[in-house]
Amino acid sequence: MIGFGEPEALTCSRAGCNETAGWRIEWRNPKIHTEDRVKVWLACDDHVDFLREFLAARDFPVAVLPIDGAEPAGDSDAIATATDAGSAK
Repeated sequence: MIGFGEPEALTCSRAGCNETAGWRIEWRNPKIHTEDRVKVWLACDDHVDFLREFLAARDFPVAVLPIDGAEPAGDSDAIATATDAGSAK
């Protein structure tokens, strides 16, 4: 039922993965998304690089940040703020 029990943990967006996500990957497809629309995928430690590289290989602007919102990880292109939540599943 809605509103009862513990909230579900944030899980990785990689298909078939049920691990708890520690990273948010913010991205957009500039061919179809305006600059104010940012998609968000979640990633566990094992899949953060795979998902980031998947998006970067398509020349999508990508930013990888810890779930807690701290500083970006790696050398990704920064994206302003997330306004749209998506999933890679």
